[in-house]
Amino acid sequence: MATLTASLVVMRWELLSAVLMFFASTFKTKCRQTSHPVMAFVFSGIGVGLTCWFVAGLLGMTFSMENFNNFLNITKEAFINIMSQTPPAWPMP
Repeated sequence: MATLTASLVVMRWELLSAVLMFFASTFKTKCRQTSHPVMAFVFSGIGVGLTCWFVAGLLGMTFSMENFNNFLNITKEAFINIMSQTPPAWPMP
């Protein structure tokens, strides 16, 4: 029983995203059958977003404000570095 509990705790976000992907797919199919193309499109988008979340969780990616701020700082430094190396009259005619 402890092994099952531990595995559910470890896999909680992956299980939640898998269940939500199933519901999004089911709702998309129902909306297509009842001629609601806009809602089917919305549920397709939700399904794609949940799929990305599921894969990111399986790959061990974590999304936190610290990681996001680190990404923004690296991007800013790279942009400043690239812009400092461009010629003053760029693009040249």
